[in-house]
Amino acid sequence: MRLFALFAAPPERDLEWNSQGVEGCFRFLSRVFRLIHASLDCFVPEKTDAIDIATLTPADRQLHRKTHQTIRRVTESIEKDFHFNTAISGVMELVNQISAETAQPTASSVLREALETVLLLLFPMVPHFCEEMWQLTGHSQTLQTQAWPSFDPAAAEEDELTIVIQVNGKLRGRLTVATDTGEEEIKQLALVDEKVISFIAGKTVQKIIVVKDKLVNIVIK
Repeated sequence: MRLFALFAAPPERDLEWNSQGVEGCFRFLSRVFRLIHASLDCFVPEKTDAIDIATLTPADRQLHRKTHQTIRRVTESIEKDFHFNTAISGVMELVNQISAETAQPTASSVLREALETVLLLLFPMVPHFCEEMWQLTGHSQTLQTQAWPSFDPAAAEEDELTIVIQVNGKLRGRLTVATDTGEEEIKQLALVDEKVISFIAGKTVQKIIVVKDKLVNIVIK
């Protein structure tokens, strides 16, 4: 019920009771409970090595990235606006990612980091549940003595970006590019995109406007 009350509405809005919402929060916590129990092996001392990003598989890198993105999102949601609803939503997304990754071999260090992050971030909302899970995973000190997690900006950064392509301000396509792709290369990729070509064929390109990390607008006449 505590999780539902914080998740159902931000503090500036009235809360409307919804029994289905309570059931949904119960199912979410049950899911976390099952994930912890199914992953206890990653908490044994022999598998607590530091994370070496260079050796991670693409799937493990994605989970590591999502973990640090979630720490950033939850921290900002709570510190700036006390929006526990968006904070909880962020943790739910991380749990979804963990569930998807555990269906295949996952580095113990990455899985442990993700699961510990879930408990640390949920602790202000459901302290008793998280404390019990924390003890179950073999930690000698209580969860309330742990520092709030900090995110690594480099780890949270995406490897790729999705760039929207517009022609005269109208959406005509999308590009997926590496984060370090230069502006001129993005322009050229936009001009040869199969979906865009049909809209600019036979037209004069007057200028190409690039909004960093967001969109390319091809202005034609």
